[in-house]
Amino acid sequence: MTTLHSAVRRRRAVAAAGAVSAGLLVLSACEKPTPMATITVGKSSVSSEATCYNNGNPLSPADPKCRKDSGVKTITVDPDETVRFGVDPKIADQGWTILMNGQQLTDSSKKTYRAIPGSVFFNAQYGASGNSTLVTIQEGQKNVIGLWAFKLKKAS
Repeated sequence: MTTLHSAVRRRRAVAAAGAVSAGLLVLSACEKPTPMATITVGKSSVSSEATCYNNGNPLSPADPKCRKDSGVKTITVDPDETVRFGVDPKIADQGWTILMNGQQLTDSSKKTYRAIPGSVFFNAQYGASGNSTLVTIQEGQKNVIGLWAFKLKKAS
């Protein structure tokens, strides 16, 4: 039985290594990729590079690229599910905060993972309105170093 599990693990590792290699090949012609942030709800997840990043240096609030909200990835959330946030260790090292519609939702953390009940993102008590919420992961405690934006859409 353990031989079967080992074979499955090896196949998964080879597939993951292939996907990473292909991704690096595509990115090699572009600028250096930013650290990744991921949101997982149930069996669905969405990952993104920063929507606003300055190679690890503090951002300027006046930077026009920090104000764009096009290309924000969306994930559907059942309010009864848990929303899990995962960040690259580089983000965690600087401390990160979750913002909901621009307002601070959590205190800064240096962990790579957090879990929040899905109902929070659609509750007016926390500043939600309607059936979708813009959630931003903010890297940095004193100075903002990076922003990752996601749209959470309420499951019907």
